[in-house]
Amino acid sequence: MVVVLLAVRARLQRVFRISEWQILLLWSIVAGVLGALATELFRLALHAVDVAVLGSGGGLVEIARSLPVWARVLSPTVGGLIAGLLLVWARRTAAQKATSDYMEAIVLGDGRIPVVQTLARSASSLVSIASGGSIGREGSMVQLAALCASLLGRCFRFPVARLRLIVACGAASGLTAAYNAPIAGAFFVAEIVLGSIAMESVGPIMVAAVVGNIVMRWLPGYQPVYEMPVFPEIHGVEVPLFVLLGVLAGGGAALMLRGLAASRAAFARLPVALPWRLAIGGLIVGCISVWVPEVWGNGYSVVNAVLHSPWPWTALVALLVAKAAATMATTGSGAVGGVFTPALFFGCLLGALFGTGAHALWPGQTSEPFVYAIVGMAALLAGAAQAPIMAILMVFEMTLSYQVMLPLMAGSVVAYFVARSARVGSMYEITVRRQAQFEERERLRAQHVRDLLEPAQTVVGPETGVEEMRRMFLEYPVKYLYLVDAAGHYLGVVPLKSLNAADLNPQQPDIALSFVSQDIEPLHADIDLEQALERLLQHRGERLPVIESLKNPVLLGVVSKSAVLATYVRLSA
Repeated sequence: MVVVLLAVRARLQRVFRISEWQILLLWSIVAGVLGALATELFRLALHAVDVAVLGSGGGLVEIARSLPVWARVLSPTVGGLIAGLLLVWARRTAAQKATSDYMEAIVLGDGRIPVVQTLARSASSLVSIASGGSIGREGSMVQLAALCASLLGRCFRFPVARLRLIVACGAASGLTAAYNAPIAGAFFVAEIVLGSIAMESVGPIMVAAVVGNIVMRWLPGYQPVYEMPVFPEIHGVEVPLFVLLGVLAGGGAALMLRGLAASRAAFARLPVALPWRLAIGGLIVGCISVWVPEVWGNGYSVVNAVLHSPWPWTALVALLVAKAAATMATTGSGAVGGVFTPALFFGCLLGALFGTGAHALWPGQTSEPFVYAIVGMAALLAGAAQAPIMAILMVFEMTLSYQVMLPLMAGSVVAYFVARSARVGSMYEITVRRQAQFEERERLRAQHVRDLLEPAQTVVGPETGVEEMRRMFLEYPVKYLYLVDAAGHYLGVVPLKSLNAADLNPQQPDIALSFVSQDIEPLHADIDLEQALERLLQHRGERLPVIESLKNPVLLGVVSKSAVLATYVRLSA
């Protein structure tokens, strides 16, 4: 069947003269449809598990409130244990070099996502979330959407570059279907995963995101996850408050990332198997939910409640602390899921707290707390994900209000730089790797010849005899010796061929100074590597001498062609 379809595709390309990029746009539509359907399938599976196990298909917070105390504790504990067993199975079925993470498959891999391992991890995530784990469901949704796109590309034998791009299209469709934000979904993949907004890649990704959004709206029971209130007009005097909120959100993002890292390290030190670690994480969530049932799940219902009704600051603080502890326990124990939604949750509560305080101090000059909650969502997400453009676009698409843009830009950009200054990385490992690679490339670009110096081992003085020079030529596989005076100043080179001709001219003095040549112009220590490489490529040998400067021609050493080329290879990696 696949062979027939491939033949039909090739014939259509010949008959209608369809170019490669047009074909790719058509495939991105298919990937968008598959991504949306995979997302909806995961959502339906969550609902089915809650109905079958907990007896209710409503929101997890509502389910937690309706359960007795013992069930609140038992549900996430048992769920964590089962999820851990599924993860152990996923590890055993994984190929040695395979990775189920769609980001790595796009950036570092060949676009091939293993099926069994991904399904096992998604099942583990489903159990963790359905049983009350404090973690987002968007991670598994996007992963399944990317898997469908990967299978599509593998089925039709896409080359590696196109397969990676079609997987990115599936991921964008999945995120769009999860949050009803097609532009932000496309920019999430472009900004975080690909690290590029080049139109050659963003075009198909945007098409897939739009298609995914359209398909989700056609499906029965669709409704946006966040019900945003009308954003009011913001006056200029209030903008500094949003900048200050950005500073706090950036600090909050840094604390969140440090807390997640510390939690993972703490659970990794526990002398128990992975299933028991997830069970302990679930037990912590269950114990917290005895007093604060709102820690169950991804927090959609809580965010919507904060956005539509005023909360006392004491309740906001208590919920923020409890949710943070529950999220650290769930994520740190090793549960599979996303921290995208928890970042929005923390940003909402932090913004609401800030807005409550600002409104209490200046009631006539500040907006209602929900306004700051909306901006806080984008600001903390921008800092935690290190993706301010995506965060701004996501909340803008949720509100569909132009009035929100100025506060969003002020808060999100400031939060991004504050979190970046804290050097805590990003909640996505691929972003951390890319930033490290960027910093390494910048460091390499700033290097000069001085940084790649090697000792000059074939140095002779003006009075060095012919026999000594011949011995050095035999010892070192070089064609030139470097001649320096008593002060170490570079005078020129002694070519091997001139010594070979010395026997033909017995009248010539047998010291190095009589054979000196200016065939090789030395490099200056402070020229950049681009200039050095140009000179080395023109030079037939492997090395060139390096002096301090024209005014101070002290021979510092040599630089090799292989060392400079190796640096350029690392720059292009």
